[in-house]
Parts: sequence; structure tokens; C-alpha cells
Amino acid sequence: MADVSDVVQRSMSINEKLGPRLQAAAEQNAILRIGWTNAGDAVPKNGELGLCPALPKGSRIRALGVLGSWVSAFGTGGSFTVQGDAGSFLGAGNDGTTIVCERMAGNHTGYRMRSGIITILDGCGNDTGACMEGGILVVRGASGQRIGGGMKDGLIVVHGDVGADPGAGMEGGHIIINGRCPTPPPGVMLRPLTAKEVKEINTLLDDETLHVPGDAVCLTPLEGLKVESFGHTVSAGDLSQVGLLGYKNPPLPRYATVDTVALVGVSEEVQSLALPLPMLPYVETASSMERDATGDETAMEVLNRHPVMTSNEPRPVDVFLVSDSNLLGVCSELPNAGGFGIDFDNLPNMNAEEVDGLLVALRSLAKEHAPVMFVQGISRIQSLHQRAEYHSVDVAMARIEDGSGLSEAAALPMTGRSKKAHITTPSVQTGFLLGFAANGHDLAVLVASGANLISCEAPMADGMDIAYWLQGTQEELAQHLRRIGVDSIDLLERSHLRALDHETASVSGLRLSGYDRPLPHWFAR
Repeated sequence: MADVSDVVQRSMSINEKLGPRLQAAAEQNAILRIGWTNAGDAVPKNGELGLCPALPKGSRIRALGVLGSWVSAFGTGGSFTVQGDAGSFLGAGNDGTTIVCERMAGNHTGYRMRSGIITILDGCGNDTGACMEGGILVVRGASGQRIGGGMKDGLIVVHGDVGADPGAGMEGGHIIINGRCPTPPPGVMLRPLTAKEVKEINTLLDDETLHVPGDAVCLTPLEGLKVESFGHTVSAGDLSQVGLLGYKNPPLPRYATVDTVALVGVSEEVQSLALPLPMLPYVETASSMERDATGDETAMEVLNRHPVMTSNEPRPVDVFLVSDSNLLGVCSELPNAGGFGIDFDNLPNMNAEEVDGLLVALRSLAKEHAPVMFVQGISRIQSLHQRAEYHSVDVAMARIEDGSGLSEAAALPMTGRSKKAHITTPSVQTGFLLGFAANGHDLAVLVASGANLISCEAPMADGMDIAYWLQGTQEELAQHLRRIGVDSIDLLERSHLRALDHETASVSGLRLSGYDRPLPHWFAR
């Protein structure tokens, strides 16, 4: 069996070679082939993943062999045919591509697709068509559990038996089943098709062998009460009860220059992003900041030199955070960003092979050597660090507000132990995504505790206000560094920290002020 790194490298190489040829082949109406030599001899692929992301209109690709996950994702047109099996997330985020898999496909086929047609000719795994927003998905053969789960629109046709919970959580669309169907879950109605519906559906399906008979059944959502979500449990505290002591060195003059610069990505192989302070603010739409600050040169200068993490319209210096909500925008948004992150809390659960497939697809679309970040809840910190180490990404960022209610102070020892146990590569950075707007004190505390980067949502939406907040936070951080007598954030240590009350000392393991030692239970075995 091929080594994982070899499969990833082969996959990246295929995408790099295909890129320049796609447009020329589209203009000539030519078919590009994967799995054949130039002489036409078959050389089937085996496990290559993340192939052919974001296919443009007019492109035509045919692949031979057993392919891995995240193949032909984020497409906007053209056609892709697999003569063989495909892994999970085939055609995920599809928005116009016609995809045919001549054998079996894995889990989450057509995940979050908006338009286009996907046809599977020998069955598929679980969660097929999950979260669909449109398009047509046709399956011949058995389908796994939760087909069409959470779908909002679109059409799914299954010529075969389906697994448990068909249509679970669906809000719109139709699931047509020509086979055995278990009792649908609450909120889903099973009914026969009308003659008019059969005619309309068969008109959409070009292949007569895939036409729907009159005795097929249809699953649609039931109208019910719409209950607003109450959110989740918020963090139990903040960092106000952690003090910064400068007992080693005398304070620096108030006019002394201090170094607050941090880097996103410190490996020699990555194109690092420089941060004026160790904070990567989260802004929903990055380009809106500059529109708000147009005309103020000073504010524009602050915004231009400070990268942010964003879900929409990233600038060349920003980190584009990929999640369930913006999967359909990856094709157009990611090439403009300076780096990207993957939000595992807002994507389906993935195994190592599926994460590799997503990474190959995203890296093929992103700028060369762009830094990569993983984001996941603090309650899964060990899984996050293991993933970051295994996949050799640049930053592992733990989200504090993950619904667990864990406080920032409690997250410090959890992160430290996990980092020591699971991260051995020096270039893998760690950080926190806070649930509140950080100030200079918070940044100093977290950096002293061992974090390399801190992210938080900007406390305001207006670009001018964000510029003033960034500048003020940088000056506040500089004042704390001068007060404790260090001229760089790299010199901050855990010994500079003190818990100001018993509760904070109890959950954080920090030295209790006055007692000047950790509480005894931290030494118990």
C-alpha cells in the first residue's frame, strides 16, 4: 500500500499539471484523461484524493481507478467521470458540474451542492446529499443512512434500498425512492408520487434507464413549528483574574520600543503572514473594513498591515476560514487569501484520509505555500493537536466557546498538557479563538501561557472602529511589556503569571498571588 505522503504528493502533482491545461482543453472541447498514458494504455489510479477541484465551465475530465475523498469538489461547470470507485465527499460544494461515478461512492456524496447533476451507478455510503441546496443527485443501488439529511432544496432519486433515517432534518427538496424505504424520522412525510410529478422528474433525467416508475415514493418535509435556537453554554469566565508580574526585570522607559510582532506560519516552507500583534481578529466580511475606512489614510494603513480571519471576501493578507456556511464560495474566495483555516466544528466529522483530501483540494486552489490553520473546540483539544501534528499544518487553534462552558483559565493547563503530549514539530503553532474581544492584557497572559496566536471576533463592524481598536490594543500590550520589563512578546513566560483568586488558581494551575505557588492539588498523584 502506498505511503500517505506519497498519495498526497501524487494528488498535488496531478492537480498542478491539470491546472494550466483545463482552459486550453475547454476551448478545444477536448477530454483530459487521468489514469491513462499518453499512448492510451490504462494505468488506473489508486487512492489519489482531492483531484480536480473547482472545475470551470467547458472542462471535461475522465478518470480511471479507485479515487479517494473530496474529488471534483467546488465545481462550477464542466463534466467529470470516474470509471471506478470514489471516496467520500465526491462533488461536495458542487455548483454546476456534471459528475458521473460508474461504480460506488463513499459518504457525503454531493454534500452541500447547489446546482449540477451527480449520478452514482453502484450505490453510495451514508449522508448522501446531506445539506443540499439544489441540483439533482441520482443513485442506482443501495444507499446508506440519512440520505438527504438536512437538505434545503434539490432532487434526490434512489433506485435501490435506503438506510435508516432517510431525510432526517430536511427542510426542503424531494427524495424519490424506488426501493425499500424504512419509516422516515419525525418531521418527514412519506407519500406516493403523482402522475404529474413522475412525468416532471423523468423529464429532468436524460437517461431512460434511470427513469422513475409510478410506484416510487417521495419524502418531503412536514410543516411544523419553527423554534429558534437558544445557542450554547458560554465560557464560565475570562482572564481578568490572571495577573502579570514583572518581578525579574526593572520596568522599561515608557518611550522604549517593544516587539509585538507575531507570525502565522513559522516553517521555512510556508509564506508566513506577519501580524503587528499576536492577534488575528475575526471579521465576517474582510473587504468591508476598507470600504468603511476609505478616505482616512491612517486607518487604512492600520487595516492594510493587519491580517484578519474571515469567512467572506478575504484580502491577500487574510486567512480564509472554510466552514459549512461558505463551502460554496471556496472556488472564488480562496485564491485571493493569504492563507486558509478549516473549521472542524462546522463541518462533518472526517477521518484522516478525508482531511487529507480536503487539504489537497484547498491547497490546489490557494496561493502556493499558504499557511494552513485547524480550528476546533477546546473540549477536543487532544484531537485537534493530533490532527495538526499528523497533517503538518501551521496552526492548531482551540475555540473556547464550543458549548462546553470551559473557562479560559481552565483551558490553559489543558492546552499545555496536550501540546506537550501530541505536538513534537516545532513549526506547529498553537492558539485560542476567544469568545470575547481581547485586550492587551489578555494577549500578554495567553502568550505567556504558551499560545502563539490569539483570535477573537472584532467588537465592532465599522472599519474605522476596528482600526482604532487594533491600534489601542497594540499600545496596551506594549505598556504591559514595558511595565514587566521585557522588550518582546517572545520573552513572556508562565512565571510572569499569577492567579488573583483561589478559583482561578484551582482550575489553571498558576501560582496563587500571595501564596506564590500552585495549589497543592496540582502536585497530587
